[in-house]
This record gives sequence, C-alpha cells and structure tokens, in this order.
Amino acid sequence: MTMRLSWAAACAAGLLLLGGMLVIEEIPVQAQAGLRAALTFHAGFDNGVNAVHAAGDRTLYSAPTFARRQEGTPGLPATGEVQVASGLGRFGDALRFTARRHPSVFFKAQRNVPYAKTNWAGTVSFWLSVDPAGELDPGFCDPVQITPHAWNNAAFFVEFEKTATATPFRLGVYADLNVWNPTNRRFEDIPGPERPLVTVEQPPFGKGKWTHVAFTFDRFNTGEPDGVARLYLDGQPAGALTARRQTFTWDPAQAAINIGAGYVGMFDELSVFGRVLSDAEIKALHALPTGVAGLLP
Repeated sequence: MTMRLSWAAACAAGLLLLGGMLVIEEIPVQAQAGLRAALTFHAGFDNGVNAVHAAGDRTLYSAPTFARRQEGTPGLPATGEVQVASGLGRFGDALRFTARRHPSVFFKAQRNVPYAKTNWAGTVSFWLSVDPAGELDPGFCDPVQITPHAWNNAAFFVEFEKTATATPFRLGVYADLNVWNPTNRRFEDIPGPERPLVTVEQPPFGKGKWTHVAFTFDRFNTGEPDGVARLYLDGQPAGALTARRQTFTWDPAQAAINIGAGYVGMFDELSVFGRVLSDAEIKALHALPTGVAGLLP
C-alpha cells in the first residue's frame, strides 16, 4: 500500500521510505492478535478522557492530591491545569499538563492493572511529548506512577530529574518498603547499584516530538530474587533491573495509575497489558500505524 504524506507525517505515523515511495510498515497479524488478547486497559483521550477499553473502571478521576484520591471525582480538574489537546496527540487527542502543581489525575488500577499475589507480570505503555530543558521545572516529576501506597512502597514509576546540567529519565520499581530497604537507610546513603532504578542519562525526548515509553515486569511476588523489570524507549531496550526480590503487597482496590505528577508536557496512549510483552512485541507496539486503538474492535 502506498500513499502520499510529508516526511514529517510519515515519521509521526511510523512509515518507511522505500524507493521514493512511502509505505506503511506492516505489523504481522499474529503480533496484533497477541497484543489485543493481552490488553487490559487503554486510554487514548480521544472523544473524552475516559478509557475506551478497560477490565475495570474506565473513568478518569481528579483529586486534590494522590494521598486524597478517595475524594476523587470524574473528569479533569476544574482548575484547568490539565487539558485535552485536540488533534495534537501522538494519535488524535492527548492530555496537556500546563503547570507543575495541579490536582492528582488518575485511573483506578483494580483489574486494569491485573494484580497477582504470586508470579505477577505485565506491561505498561504510553507516549510523552516534552522538551525537558524548556518545559520541565527543576526537580522530579513522574509522568506515570502506579501504587496503592507511595512512590517508594510497592510502586512503579517513571521520572525525570531536572538538574542544572542534565535531565536523566528513570524507571523506578520499588518493592515493599521493608523488602527493598529493610534497615530504613536514607536514600542518599544507598549506593547507586542498590537503588531500584533504571537510569537513562541521555533520553530521546525533545521539543516537537513524541517518544514511546514502555516497561515490563516479570516474576514478581515469587518470594525469590528473580524479579526482572525492563525499560524500553521508542521500541528499543533501554535498561533493566534483574535478580531482585520483587514483593509487591497490594490491596488492588486502593491502587491507582497516577499520571502527570509534577509533569509539564503532553501525554497520550496509556495502555496496560496483562503479561510481559517480548522485545519484538514492544517494537510492534511502537510501530502501530494508528496506535493501540487500531487493535480494538
């Protein structure tokens, strides 16, 4: 299949240039079927902010803070710091976070992030468009944070840390606090290799571009030091945490997918899968020409 598009539009859609003709990069039907079968949650923020596919609650909520999420009400904050950016998403519409300080915005995780007390695994995927140097405020921000507790207790998150000289990007995978930090050491006293983080010093984010972020987790809640978590950027492996005892004690009814904490930029295509996606499946996910919505009936 050939079509006429600008080079910029082709790059945005994940197309290939072959012999001067723009050709849609085909995703094998089997790969699409596997992704569709594993999908438990998808919010593309088109035609509203609620999820279009969910094993649990589809509703997007806002609350004064993440700690006060029990006070959450449906929809975006009335104060306006989080908006729908019509037509500006990776596909269709997106969410735009305009200020570091804003009410908490979240989905309930119960069943949307299928929890297992033994041998737990899954994948989380989303797209970010942000100019770290020009948009982010100094300090930390977490575009995604998934936990029933806090950032350092049975939690997954991705973060930027903006300093005067750099803005690294990280995946944080924090088991129960008494598992990963049993002696309650100060974080600054924990040697870097012992911290439950995957750090990318020069991540590929930039002004006017969308970057795909995905992470997988496998062999969690086995009771053994065999848990593995992997970070992917633009469909490529970016780092991993291996050989850790990843005990996550959750009350699923209290867990939430918090998005945009301290973040200023665009956010789109939040998806959760109930198993580990392979490297090839992550690559296929990144290359979907119409996004995850194209997998849905």
